[in-house]
Amino acid sequence: MSRRQDAALNPPPGMAPRRAAVLAVGLVFFDSLLGQFATLPNIAPWYEGLTKPGFTPPNLVFGPVWTLLYALMALAFWRILILPKQKVRSLAIGLFLGQLALNVIWSFAFFAAHSPLLGLIDIVPQEALVVATAILFWRLDRLAGLCLAPLALWVFYAAALNFAIWRLNG
Repeated sequence: MSRRQDAALNPPPGMAPRRAAVLAVGLVFFDSLLGQFATLPNIAPWYEGLTKPGFTPPNLVFGPVWTLLYALMALAFWRILILPKQKVRSLAIGLFLGQLALNVIWSFAFFAAHSPLLGLIDIVPQEALVVATAILFWRLDRLAGLCLAPLALWVFYAAALNFAIWRLNG
Protein backbone atom coordinates (compact mmCIF):
# COMPACT_ATOMS: atom_id res chain seq x y z
CA MET A 1 0.00 0.00 0.00
CA SER A 2 1.37 3.41 -0.90
CA ARG A 3 1.84 6.17 1.64
CA ARG A 4 -0.97 8.18 0.00
CA GLN A 5 -3.41 5.25 0.17
CA ASP A 6 -2.47 4.56 3.79
CA ALA A 7 -3.04 8.23 4.72
CA ALA A 8 -6.43 8.19 3.01
CA LEU A 9 -7.53 5.06 4.87
CA ASN A 10 -5.92 5.98 8.20
CA PRO A 11 -5.65 9.77 8.47
CA PRO A 12 -3.47 11.12 11.27
CA PRO A 13 -5.46 11.67 14.46
CA GLY A 14 -6.80 15.06 15.40
CA MET A 15 -5.87 16.99 18.48
CA ALA A 16 -6.42 15.39 21.88
CA PRO A 17 -9.88 16.44 23.18
CA ARG A 18 -8.63 18.21 26.32
CA ARG A 19 -5.95 20.10 24.46
CA ALA A 20 -8.45 21.00 21.75
CA ALA A 21 -10.90 22.28 24.39
CA VAL A 22 -8.24 24.49 25.98
CA LEU A 23 -7.25 25.86 22.57
CA ALA A 24 -10.82 26.41 21.34
CA VAL A 25 -12.10 28.03 24.52
CA GLY A 26 -8.89 30.00 25.02
CA LEU A 27 -8.83 31.50 21.53
CA VAL A 28 -12.51 32.36 21.52
CA PHE A 29 -12.32 33.83 25.04
CA PHE A 30 -9.24 35.87 24.09
CA ASP A 31 -11.08 37.16 21.01
CA SER A 32 -13.99 38.15 23.23
CA LEU A 33 -11.73 39.98 25.69
CA LEU A 34 -9.97 41.92 22.94
CA GLY A 35 -13.32 42.90 21.44
CA GLN A 36 -14.59 44.08 24.81
CA PHE A 37 -11.40 46.07 25.32
CA ALA A 38 -12.20 48.06 22.18
CA THR A 39 -15.97 48.19 22.65
CA LEU A 40 -16.82 48.88 26.28
CA PRO A 41 -15.00 52.22 26.71
CA ASN A 42 -16.66 53.54 23.55
CA ILE A 43 -20.31 52.73 24.22
CA ALA A 44 -20.83 55.91 26.22
CA PRO A 45 -20.85 58.56 24.98
CA TRP A 46 -19.76 57.75 21.40
CA TYR A 47 -22.04 54.81 20.42
CA GLU A 48 -24.95 56.11 22.48
CA GLY A 49 -24.65 59.45 20.66
CA LEU A 50 -24.98 57.95 17.18
CA THR A 51 -28.22 58.07 15.24
CA LYS A 52 -29.38 54.46 14.92
CA PRO A 53 -32.09 52.75 12.87
CA GLY A 54 -35.32 51.53 14.43
CA PHE A 55 -34.18 47.89 14.30
CA THR A 56 -31.30 48.53 16.72
CA PRO A 57 -31.63 46.26 19.76
CA PRO A 58 -31.18 47.62 23.28
CA ASN A 59 -27.56 47.53 24.48
CA LEU A 60 -28.50 44.86 27.05
CA VAL A 61 -29.13 42.36 24.23
CA PHE A 62 -25.56 42.34 22.91
CA GLY A 63 -23.89 40.73 25.94
CA PRO A 64 -26.10 37.63 26.18
CA VAL A 65 -26.18 37.17 22.39
CA TRP A 66 -22.40 37.34 22.08
CA THR A 67 -21.92 35.05 25.09
CA LEU A 68 -24.04 32.41 23.38
CA LEU A 69 -22.34 32.95 20.01
CA TYR A 70 -18.86 32.65 21.52
CA ALA A 71 -19.86 29.45 23.35
CA LEU A 72 -21.18 27.97 20.10
CA MET A 73 -18.04 29.05 18.24
CA ALA A 74 -15.81 27.35 20.82
CA LEU A 75 -17.88 24.15 20.67
CA ALA A 76 -17.79 24.13 16.86
CA PHE A 77 -14.05 24.77 16.76
CA TRP A 78 -13.39 22.04 19.34
CA ARG A 79 -15.35 19.51 17.29
CA ILE A 80 -13.24 20.32 14.23
CA LEU A 81 -9.94 20.25 16.10
CA ILE A 82 -10.52 16.69 17.35
CA LEU A 83 -11.25 15.33 13.87
CA PRO A 84 -8.55 13.41 12.01
CA LYS A 85 -6.10 15.63 10.16
CA GLN A 86 -6.95 16.24 6.51
CA LYS A 87 -6.63 19.10 4.01
CA VAL A 88 -10.24 20.26 4.27
CA ARG A 89 -9.95 20.32 8.07
CA SER A 90 -6.86 22.52 7.82
CA LEU A 91 -8.71 24.87 5.46
CA ALA A 92 -11.71 24.99 7.82
CA ILE A 93 -9.43 25.84 10.75
CA GLY A 94 -7.79 28.60 8.72
CA LEU A 95 -11.16 30.09 7.76
CA PHE A 96 -12.33 29.92 11.37
CA LEU A 97 -9.22 31.75 12.58
CA GLY A 98 -9.69 34.33 9.81
CA GLN A 99 -13.28 35.09 10.76
CA LEU A 100 -12.25 35.21 14.43
CA ALA A 101 -9.58 37.80 13.59
CA LEU A 102 -12.03 39.89 11.55
CA ASN A 103 -14.49 39.67 14.44
CA VAL A 104 -12.09 41.38 16.84
CA ILE A 105 -10.79 43.80 14.20
CA TRP A 106 -14.38 44.95 13.69
CA SER A 107 -14.58 46.05 17.33
CA PHE A 108 -11.45 48.15 16.92
CA ALA A 109 -12.56 49.53 13.53
CA PHE A 110 -16.10 50.43 14.56
CA PHE A 111 -15.78 51.27 18.26
CA ALA A 112 -12.16 52.18 19.01
CA ALA A 113 -11.67 54.08 15.74
CA HIS A 114 -15.21 55.53 15.96
CA SER A 115 -15.71 54.58 12.33
CA PRO A 116 -18.85 52.87 11.06
CA LEU A 117 -17.23 52.94 7.59
CA LEU A 118 -14.19 50.94 8.76
CA GLY A 119 -16.55 48.58 10.56
CA LEU A 120 -18.49 48.09 7.35
CA ILE A 121 -15.30 47.45 5.37
CA ASP A 122 -14.43 44.71 7.89
CA ILE A 123 -17.83 43.11 8.40
CA VAL A 124 -18.56 42.29 4.74
CA PRO A 125 -15.60 39.91 4.33
CA GLN A 126 -16.19 38.73 7.89
CA GLU A 127 -19.67 37.53 6.93
CA ALA A 128 -18.26 35.78 3.86
CA LEU A 129 -15.69 33.97 6.02
CA VAL A 130 -18.30 32.99 8.62
CA VAL A 131 -20.53 31.47 5.93
CA ALA A 132 -17.61 29.70 4.24
CA THR A 133 -16.45 28.37 7.61
CA ALA A 134 -19.94 27.17 8.50
CA ILE A 135 -20.19 25.32 5.18
CA LEU A 136 -16.84 23.59 5.62
CA PHE A 137 -17.58 22.79 9.26
CA TRP A 138 -20.93 21.29 8.14
CA ARG A 139 -19.15 19.07 5.62
CA LEU A 140 -16.77 17.85 8.33
CA ASP A 141 -19.19 17.68 11.27
CA ARG A 142 -22.87 18.60 11.02
CA LEU A 143 -23.14 19.85 14.62
CA ALA A 144 -20.09 22.09 14.20
CA GLY A 145 -21.68 23.60 11.10
CA LEU A 146 -24.99 24.13 12.86
CA CYS A 147 -23.21 25.83 15.76
CA LEU A 148 -22.01 28.54 13.37
CA ALA A 149 -25.42 29.17 11.78
CA PRO A 150 -26.52 31.63 14.52
CA LEU A 151 -23.22 33.49 14.10
CA ALA A 152 -23.77 33.80 10.35
CA LEU A 153 -27.27 35.18 10.95
CA TRP A 154 -26.09 37.59 13.66
CA VAL A 155 -23.18 38.92 11.59
CA PHE A 156 -25.56 39.45 8.67
CA TYR A 157 -27.88 41.41 11.00
CA ALA A 158 -24.90 43.30 12.44
CA ALA A 159 -23.75 44.18 8.91
CA ALA A 160 -27.20 45.63 8.12
CA LEU A 161 -27.11 47.57 11.39
CA ASN A 162 -23.55 48.76 10.70
CA PHE A 163 -24.57 49.89 7.20
CA ALA A 164 -27.60 51.78 8.52
CA ILE A 165 -25.53 53.50 11.22
CA TRP A 166 -22.94 54.50 8.62
CA ARG A 167 -25.65 55.95 6.35
CA LEU A 168 -27.39 57.80 9.18
CA ASN A 169 -24.20 59.29 10.58
CA GLY A 170 -22.05 59.77 7.46
